[in-house]
Amino acid sequence: MKMERVLFGDNQFFAVNHLSDEKSRQQAIRFKDDRSIINVLDNAIEMGIHTFMCTTHDRIANICDHIRKYPEHYADFKIYPCMPYAHKYANAVTELGIMGTIQQYVPGNIFSTFAKGGLAFFSKDYGKLMEILVDAEMKMFKGINTPVIFIQNVITDMILGLKMYDFLLEYDRYIRKKYNAEPGYITMNMPALLDALNAVGIKNPIICSSINKIGFRMSGGKELYEKYLEEKEFRPIAMQVLASGALRPKEAIEYLGQFPRIESVLFGASSKEHIKETKELIDSMFSR
Repeated sequence: MKMERVLFGDNQFFAVNHLSDEKSRQQAIRFKDDRSIINVLDNAIEMGIHTFMCTTHDRIANICDHIRKYPEHYADFKIYPCMPYAHKYANAVTELGIMGTIQQYVPGNIFSTFAKGGLAFFSKDYGKLMEILVDAEMKMFKGINTPVIFIQNVITDMILGLKMYDFLLEYDRYIRKKYNAEPGYITMNMPALLDALNAVGIKNPIICSSINKIGFRMSGGKELYEKYLEEKEFRPIAMQVLASGALRPKEAIEYLGQFPRIESVLFGASSKEHIKETKELIDSMFSR
């Protein structure tokens, strides 16, 4: 499956800005209702962008309801879910405690077994727990085209740190078998992740990572990223290309243009003008 060159992200909808708390506050006010999100997505579609890469934030369920309600308008529209949405679970832990959170998201007999076995159960059957949580997160996307399903960097990078690489293989197999989709991986350390995936036999994986001119959130260093982009076999998606506003779009996209192996560029924008400008820059740079 070939991914689109331009992917539209959701950070701006849920008040995520890595450099500016004030901008986050303004975004939270602007996108306090679902219609404002839908309007921006429709603008992206009008500009020729048909893939929305988003977290499993609770409000995304409302967007999915809207898409299902108007199938003709969204006939070519795809969503790349990114899970888990860490804030959802963090908030639940704050409100319900750890065991209460597990009880809420892990149903029935599985929870009872977990409660009795604790970490021993997790270490033995973490694959089964992963499947249950993936299925729970995917319910909101029923009936919607989701050809790539991503595991968020908060989990990916924890797995890297624990060296639980078999978990990545379990995830890869489950996404392909259950959802007939390609697994994707979001990380803040692309070189280490690619090495880990290759070590368990996962070849040519889809990896989404920060790739930008100033090395913003590129663990391992920009030089190593550039080496991997030039020499290694994988399907890179570049995110945080503007370094959260530290770079202007033109210089940011020009930098990416040095690496023709970059398959897709993920960005978020609030206005029709910025969507149009960024898409045209990406299209022109990678058509050379």
